Amino acid sequence: MGTRRPSPSTEQVIAHVRDLIGRGHLRTGDRLPPERHLVTQLGVSRPTVRAALRALAAMGVVEARHGSGTYIPGGPPKLDSQALSFLAALHGFTSDEMFEARRVLEVSAAGMAAERATGNDLAAIAEEVASLFANMDDPQLFLVHDMQFHRAVAAASGNPIVASLIEMVSTLFFEHRRATASRATDRNLRDAADMHRRIYLAIRKRDAEQARTLMDDHLRQAAMHHAEEARDAVRVAAGRPAESARGGRNA
Repeated sequence: MGTRRPSPSTEQVIAHVRDLIGRGHLRTGDRLPPERHLVTQLGVSRPTVRAALRALAAMGVVEARHGSGTYIPGGPPKLDSQALSFLAALHGFTSDEMFEARRVLEVSAAGMAAERATGNDLAAIAEEVASLFANMDDPQLFLVHDMQFHRAVAAASGNPIVASLIEMVSTLFFEHRRATASRATDRNLRDAADMHRRIYLAIRKRDAEQARTLMDDHLRQAAMHHAEEARDAVRVAAGRPAESARGGRNA
């Protein structure tokens, strides 16, 4: 399966929303223009607009509300990840370093969430778990809900500074990760969905120690899966078959 990258038209929609925010035309709590208006105004297709909105949702810029539209969310302040993105490009941050940073932050956040999560927090986490299981046939959309799950756990920690740091690192990780997401195997997606479910159940049970242990296990497992996908991408680029292709996506 080939790597999917955002098309220029998708990036055009993302840039348009960024410009509206930068000029103060969109603020926290505001509703974005309807999809049909963006389609007409920017001269792109509706699937392009939807792909852009999914990417923006994964980066925490917008959130979709069923039956209502797409909004600029409230919640923890979003730290600008652009500086970190430049540092990553300059210094060549590795996937191992990104996962290590995530473990430092997210393992503690999972324990805090088990101690502090409200009913609304638990509902938000549960919704993302359900979406993961519902979208295992679409690795890119699965990645969006993966990021939103971790964002929901971070918000449930009750510490806006911790949540903002996780948001910044997760945004950088998402930008790095989406280049190989389409190579995720069915096994990898099933493993990830199951681990997210187990983390949620530990948080719901208020078992902070188990939540921390499971989050650490999950991020270590995810790092291994991501390394497999990166190796497959290198093999395909070199004209060799991907390891996962030898036994099909269920290998």
